[in-house]
Amino acid sequence: MKNNKKNLFVALVLLIFTGVEAQTIKVGVCDWMILKRQKLGEISLAKQIGADGVEMDMGGLGSNTQFKNKLRDDEASVVAFNRAADSLNIEIGAMAMSGFYGQSFATKETYKELIEDCLNTMDKMGGVKVAFLPLGGCGNGWTDDKALRKTIVKRLHEVGEMAKQRGKIIGIDTPLDAAGNLKLLKEIKSDGIRIFYKWQTAVENNRDICAEIKKLGAKNIAAFHSSSIDSVCLRDDKAIDAVAIINTLKDLKWSGWFFVERSRDVSKVKDVRYNYSNNVHYLKSLLGTLAAPEVALDSVGRDAQYVANILKRAQKVTDKLGITYQPKGQNVLNIVANRYFELNDIYAERDTLKKKDKKLAQATADSKLYRSHFGYDAKLSMYLKPHEIETVKDVMTFNVLHVTFDAHCDMIPTLTNEEKAQIMAWLIEARELAIDAESSNKKHEVFGKYKGRINNYLSARGYDLVKEREAWYERIKARGGTI
Repeated sequence: MKNNKKNLFVALVLLIFTGVEAQTIKVGVCDWMILKRQKLGEISLAKQIGADGVEMDMGGLGSNTQFKNKLRDDEASVVAFNRAADSLNIEIGAMAMSGFYGQSFATKETYKELIEDCLNTMDKMGGVKVAFLPLGGCGNGWTDDKALRKTIVKRLHEVGEMAKQRGKIIGIDTPLDAAGNLKLLKEIKSDGIRIFYKWQTAVENNRDICAEIKKLGAKNIAAFHSSSIDSVCLRDDKAIDAVAIINTLKDLKWSGWFFVERSRDVSKVKDVRYNYSNNVHYLKSLLGTLAAPEVALDSVGRDAQYVANILKRAQKVTDKLGITYQPKGQNVLNIVANRYFELNDIYAERDTLKKKDKKLAQATADSKLYRSHFGYDAKLSMYLKPHEIETVKDVMTFNVLHVTFDAHCDMIPTLTNEEKAQIMAWLIEARELAIDAESSNKKHEVFGKYKGRINNYLSARGYDLVKEREAWYERIKARGGTI
């Protein structure tokens, strides 16, 4: 026993003093791609998306001699960014010099000043260790143009040494394959330069990402742009085997950052929250680093297939809200699923009690439904705004409220605002009852009763519903619709 304790103590001491750290891969987003370049809102947006951090851009460059870097002289902005990042536990994982996508690193006279500005900003933003330097602005032929390549190699050696002296790495983005990048690094001769590996480049050139990573080796990779061209999100991209890539990096014991740049669904390419939360969620799920939801799923003791079916039903809500892959969405998903579980439990208990006492069974169910109904709203309000809670209820009641209201307005164009308000009030009341119903049939029955009340109300107001309906059908046919 004493020897075991001694061995454990020695192992811990060695772990501490040799600086051995567990492998860690974090997932971030590029602030210029989420439309928040050097905007304070990028921190909170990254949190909402579920990212671990951001790759912050240095600002535009164009024909200017300096980046449009507002953090250079604005100390108030620096303080605000760092406070926000600390409070939300969001890291600045890398600084990007995306201006060099459009400007040539080989010919920009102020290249050293630009690199110095980036390194200074990295220190200001909490000691960022990695900078991104694309060489796209150098043109397509620089790799084979001996004179141009020599200039680029010389400059990269210089800035690499600048970075190395300050304990930082500059990751370069090139069109070369692994062998070509290794040759380039050998020419540069600076430990301050590594490869910022871009999945998109490999896909566009039909390269095997895993084979490339193995050939490059962990020590030569600064970070990854873990996305491809805009087409589909990563989980649906057949050209990228993210599982194999992650397993390869685990074998290499590589630690660092995945930054999602693109891989947006072209059908909703402008939906920042959807695309980036989807991609971040997917990568973190594969890495096993998704944070557990604050709201636990009440699935213990329930049939696995039943739970899976309920989660699919609940996801219709979060899909409609566009938050399925956000941390907020995971909590809302569980709240909605738990409500379905709770309703099932209440009605199951009622049916059991009915065998002995029907009145007691119904009274018990009504009491629990009352508490459950208001408790549900309260739980949702922790994560959703009032109009979003309305959407939850609409999805759970098959949107009957809006379908019915719109149909009445279309059928009787002469409805007054007062009449429309009364119809809406009754439909809202119906929805509040329907959301507690035990089945889809029961939900429709609730709305059916209120539709009858609405018809009686309109008849009493002097409307001939038979004629109104016939005229409505004719208008629908005239505009090419069907009943």
